[in-house]
Amino acid sequence: MDFTPSEASADLAALTRRILADKITHEPHGTGGFDAPLWTALGQAGVLDAALPTSLGGGGFGLLEQCAVLTEIGRAVAAVPYLSSITMAASALAEFGTPQLVDRWVLPVLRGERVLAVALSGFTASDGRVSGSRPAVAAGAFAHGFLVAASGEVFLVDAAASGVSVRPEQTTDHADACLLELSDVPGISLGDIGEWLRLRGTVGVCAQQLGVVERSLELTAAYAAERKQFDHVIGGFQAVRQRLADAYLDVEAVRLTTLQAAWRLSSDLPAAEAVATAKFWAAEAGHRVAHTTVHVHGGVGIDVDHVVHRYFAAAKRLEFELGSATPQLLALGNLLALD
Repeated sequence: MDFTPSEASADLAALTRRILADKITHEPHGTGGFDAPLWTALGQAGVLDAALPTSLGGGGFGLLEQCAVLTEIGRAVAAVPYLSSITMAASALAEFGTPQLVDRWVLPVLRGERVLAVALSGFTASDGRVSGSRPAVAAGAFAHGFLVAASGEVFLVDAAASGVSVRPEQTTDHADACLLELSDVPGISLGDIGEWLRLRGTVGVCAQQLGVVERSLELTAAYAAERKQFDHVIGGFQAVRQRLADAYLDVEAVRLTTLQAAWRLSSDLPAAEAVATAKFWAAEAGHRVAHTTVHVHGGVGIDVDHVVHRYFAAAKRLEFELGSATPQLLALGNLLALD
């Protein structure tokens, strides 16, 4: 494949970056939160609907363009639920839902008025009614609806329905999540699309991790170029140069594997191996780059009020969301063995 971003991806990324730079306000570490004004601004600017079908009034683009947006969200560590609401839920409803579901659930999301979250395990279903629980559901604390995988199907559940319990939780980087508990809640089936959602969601996490580690490396390189020890900038020391060079290779590995996985999914090609490869690199490289950021910054790197701490915490959350790298390497080996 050609790894050069399309014109649409480049334009959408540039627009997203300008909006984030203008609108984002970082609250003190530990406040968590959902930046509702920023979410609305992205909707008003056309960012939220750009990578969805033209039948919804969108730009007709797809997963590759969504990954471009997610990378910018990662670069800004922005508190907006684009991954769950657009890349996963809205895309699934646009693909598999009825026009009535689209009108009720997707269009308000595209205007930045509502939020959707996704939970792909922990639930069972019988006669269209869903029960079970799932902790750490990303963006769930403020979601208006959930896509829930249960008994081989995915159901749309209204957060306001009887039997739904949403208990706010905070993740490693203090982003909002929830413990979702369902007790015999009616759901609308979208069919057996759990794997479709899982693959898209995994690639989306990788794209967001790419933005986090890319910006982390930029900040670290800039710091190494100005911080002095023994009257020399630390970027001139061989050990520091090696850490930065290794981090650069890691960032590019995340970029290339993520783009390949997204391209294969967008092209309706078999993508399980490519997604597993991207997942491995986003977890493993994310871990290494995050720690390089802290180590090169020294004492500043562990100051929770410093900007780099946000990138360290975000990279760790996404790493934990993907899972540790070693099991993923074993899973990838099993996939290759099956071939």
